Amino acid sequence: MIDMLDRRRFFAEELEAVCKLRSPALVDAFAAVPREQYLPPGPWTVMADSDVMAGMRLRATPDADPARIHHNIAVAIDPTRQLFNGQPGTLGVWIDALDLSVGARVLHIGCGLGYYTAVMAHCVGASGRVVAIDVDAALAAQARQNLACLAWVDTRHGDGSEALDETFDAVLVNAGVTHPLEVWLDGLAVGGRMVLPLTSTIPGMGPTLGKGLVMLLTKQAGGDFSVRVLAVVAIYSALGVRDAALSERLGTIMMSGPMRWQSVTRLRRDPHDESPACWLHGQQFCFSTV
Repeated sequence: MIDMLDRRRFFAEELEAVCKLRSPALVDAFAAVPREQYLPPGPWTVMADSDVMAGMRLRATPDADPARIHHNIAVAIDPTRQLFNGQPGTLGVWIDALDLSVGARVLHIGCGLGYYTAVMAHCVGASGRVVAIDVDAALAAQARQNLACLAWVDTRHGDGSEALDETFDAVLVNAGVTHPLEVWLDGLAVGGRMVLPLTSTIPGMGPTLGKGLVMLLTKQAGGDFSVRVLAVVAIYSALGVRDAALSERLGTIMMSGPMRWQSVTRLRRDPHDESPACWLHGQQFCFSTV
């Protein structure tokens, strides 16, 4: 059996090198948090091909050695429902973009069984705070049990639309949405960052999968948000907080190509008429190029 301390350190440093992670604290978190403690017992079903459009090809690990899952692969939480703990290389880049620091307050929407919640909790330390939410009652209950050893983590069951009585320095939305919820925007502190996957439903793939863009939002003193596109993504859709009309609009807008969406620089919340500068215009928000 491989020494797991050494294995996790190699895993973390491989992510650092391949994914260009900037945060030493995040690398240390990947080295410290045992992934197997946030998954069902092994052997595990892992995704051999993460290209959703090409179809997911699955394989089983030959045994329950935790070294098998300390790679940049998605691991099944529930293969019958095609629920996966996502690729560390993907989520690692998103978490790195949040610039977490010791003492930071983090909101995690779509926590699953809590692995990436634990990684972020390690980054912010016991002086920080992490609120983790999942819409699936069984997953939320298991995540609460998995994260019980981290007293600064508060695990809840919900779709993320519930009112918040505190503010956060970082918000990670780990599911595809059609728009940012007001409660998330209001709950982000000035200077805080949000990772937001905006997706439209993939034709022929059912309502649970979407494809779109991962946006990094940073809250400005005036209430607007600067915006930067992090990546193109295919991801499971959030339940209960999507808008069908916006999903259809996103699908159409994405077809306009990267020259258009790469020019998005701002999320506006002020009332205004739709104009050519509006990339995705909603009643209470607008992703704008100016």
